Amino acid sequence: MTGPTTPYDPPRGPIPVIHRDDHLLVVDKPQGLLSVPGRGEHLADCLLTRLAAEYPEVLLCHRLDRDTSGIMVFALTKEGQRKMGRMFEVKRIKKRYIARVSGEVVEEKGTIDLPLIVDWPNRPLQHVDFERGKPAVTDWRRVAVEAGTTRMALMPRTGRSHQLRVHMRELGHPILGDPFYSQDPEAWPRMMLHAEGLKFEHPVTGQVMRLEAPCPF
Repeated sequence: MTGPTTPYDPPRGPIPVIHRDDHLLVVDKPQGLLSVPGRGEHLADCLLTRLAAEYPEVLLCHRLDRDTSGIMVFALTKEGQRKMGRMFEVKRIKKRYIARVSGEVVEEKGTIDLPLIVDWPNRPLQHVDFERGKPAVTDWRRVAVEAGTTRMALMPRTGRSHQLRVHMRELGHPILGDPFYSQDPEAWPRMMLHAEGLKFEHPVTGQVMRLEAPCPF
């Protein structure tokens, strides 16, 4: 997502390919690049269109926020897209993110279960709403404490918009550099959130896939 005062200046350079076969293309999305085109010509440049220049058959399976980097799966066949979409829908894909958050987290691990809904007057922001929100659950584990901040492993069970970002804020430890939910985003060179790993059964071959994109921070 593009922040209210953040110009869209996507990074250049090649997109790292993590895995490719007849049905799937898995890449490491750079921070600052939209997954799909936004509204308006100035937001046309995105990961999907860049990949389509080299792989004309590429098809979208899921998204990451503009300011989140990391692993993304695309399909190269309609069968692959349909089956991957279904796997995301029924939560048969295990996702792992790395985040660096504000403050020192005391507990070793936990689970956040807070329903989310779009904050319409302030969209695209999301907020907790126990009456109308959709279920959103995140498991988390403390990895390391670093100079007044904490490195966290985040394992979302659901895939709501901005889920990890809102859940970390509600935990009292917002993700550093988050242009929407942290207090001082300019103090960090980027939003410190990265999609590090995916585990799933290949939608066509059934092979167990364990794929990783190294965390850049």
